[in-house]
Amino acid sequence: MASPLSAERLQRAYRQMKTIREFEERLHVEIATGEIPGFTHLYAGQEAVAVGVCEHLDDADYIVSTHRGHGHCIAKGCDVQGMMLEIYGRADGLCKGKGGSMHIADVTKGMLGANAIVGGGPPLAVGAAIACRNRGRGNVSIAFGGDGSCNQGTVFEAMNMAVVLKVPAIFVIEDNGYSEHTGKDYAVGSKDIAGRARAFGMPAERCDGSDFFAVYEAAGRLIERARRGEGPATLEATITRFYGHFEGDPQLYRAKDEVKRQRETMDCLKNFRERVTAEGWLSAAALDAIDEQVLTVIEAAVAAAKSSPPPAESELETDVYISY
Repeated sequence: MASPLSAERLQRAYRQMKTIREFEERLHVEIATGEIPGFTHLYAGQEAVAVGVCEHLDDADYIVSTHRGHGHCIAKGCDVQGMMLEIYGRADGLCKGKGGSMHIADVTKGMLGANAIVGGGPPLAVGAAIACRNRGRGNVSIAFGGDGSCNQGTVFEAMNMAVVLKVPAIFVIEDNGYSEHTGKDYAVGSKDIAGRARAFGMPAERCDGSDFFAVYEAAGRLIERARRGEGPATLEATITRFYGHFEGDPQLYRAKDEVKRQRETMDCLKNFRERVTAEGWLSAAALDAIDEQVLTVIEAAVAAAKSSPPPAESELETDVYISY
């Protein structure tokens, strides 16, 4: 079977997913040292969703993220070291150390920001989509959200407005099974997140979020449709997170050995490696080389973060408020 992507692009996709995984795994270790301020929500396990979507985008396309946003940032091309510096609250971070884990942004990459407000991103993404439509350059705007966000009125209002205005907005719902600590099967009355979106008058697809190729193909269809001026759509990706809602979450709501089983069956990196090597698209040696390179990048990012200074006290009120 022919590969849907060139060898170069397959390697890039794997590198992006591996970078997200190692970034998060290292943060899980470093948070225990007490050097990282604030809450941190890890994205490990969901890498194929961010990368499968963002591989269709360039810097002129927009994304809006969530409190669990590191993976979206990396997939959209944000500088890994700048992100690590930001999470450590350092002056040279992407937001000069003032955003932290839940508020990373880089407008030069089309990353309009992570958002600590559940369901706060879709209205912003629709605003960006209006700008895309008005400019007429074929760009799109992506709103990432979890299954918990689909119960928020802001999301429903954004979906309805996107349909009414026929803007190029894609709503990506990462259904990892839990809205913080509440199971989706309990919290979503219809049991059908994609169906809710469809009710607003837009196409909505569901895919396996642990399969990069499934996400890539579904996202590609919906994004190209939006670029042609055919309006918004929703993609629901079923996936899991390998860590708690936040670092320190005791996860008493999860079944015994649940995550252990999921790491064996729903690991998107493992699934990707098995597929591309079995098909002969990439060699195990090429993937191993990427693994080593990524670990070097993460190590350098942590070293830089630990040795860099925080913002000066004189900078306390700069880059915080905007005067019109």
